[in-house]
Amino acid sequence: MREFDYRRATDVAGAVALLGADPDTRFLGGGTNLVDLMKTGVERPTRLVDIRELPLDRIETTDDGGLRIGATVTNADLAAHPEVRRRYPALAQAVLAGASGQLRNMATVGGNLLQRTRCGYFTDVTQPCNKRIPGSGCPAVEGEHHNHAVLGASDRCVAVHPSDMAVPLAAFDAVVRYETADGPGELPLAEFYLPVGDTPHRETALPPGALITGVVLPPAPVAARSRYRKVRERASYAFAIGSLAAALDVRDGVVHEARLALGAVASRPWRALAAEAVLTGAPAGADTYAAAADAELAAARPLPHNGYKVTLMRNLVVAVLTELAEEAAR
Repeated sequence: MREFDYRRATDVAGAVALLGADPDTRFLGGGTNLVDLMKTGVERPTRLVDIRELPLDRIETTDDGGLRIGATVTNADLAAHPEVRRRYPALAQAVLAGASGQLRNMATVGGNLLQRTRCGYFTDVTQPCNKRIPGSGCPAVEGEHHNHAVLGASDRCVAVHPSDMAVPLAAFDAVVRYETADGPGELPLAEFYLPVGDTPHRETALPPGALITGVVLPPAPVAARSRYRKVRERASYAFAIGSLAAALDVRDGVVHEARLALGAVASRPWRALAAEAVLTGAPAGADTYAAAADAELAAARPLPHNGYKVTLMRNLVVAVLTELAEEAAR
């Protein structure tokens, strides 16, 4: 790890100014991803700006019944908050499934959204990687890719986004708020993560020099009946090989509303709009749930060693939606 300058920000404008003065500056929240990448040499900042003392650590209800979550709220506080657990239980479940207790106590909401892929080729600086060095290649296409993308990938990059938290945020139409030297802005999460295309090194649509200040969840009554399910290779703390955030509103045997987002299958949390379209207005039941999953996964393009994810996600969608419907009928 090379030497770097360290500053502690006392206000948002000051933090943004410090970043703008040096493009090799990085914001430091919990450091649970950034510090690891600094140790491996993937990240080599000249300065860290510690933002943990900024007034961005609150969770508040909005006037319309949604939630406003500050960027420096820890994952532990997010998962434990009574309004998160009541209004968006899938979000609390995702955070609890995402990491060990020690990491949840440090990791922040803003940092979680910006965490980098856990692809072994990305984190190994001796290997080529289009995310680290554009144009150098993606060895995962022909190499180790059993946990890589089956949706939305390209021959430039097949890595997946590792966040659990971002999956329910995608399902519930979260909006990311940020601050730049030119003032505040916001991005729907659906637009926050960029498609891989030919530029996998460009991961988000955040403007240069932006600091995430929070996330807003709009009111979503269906989210109160939601669930996050994560499949991993061991029961202890591990990244997902497939995950699902789902919410279901069934009335008189018919699906009135459904929200689905898939995790660990693409470079970003994957909102399952095709599946939602099949579900809405259809009879509740396993056949409908399977048809919805098939509609979404029709676009899957698995590699030689990760085709199992298509079957896994189909089964996961059917199982979780069945559980939600059965619970609602009790």
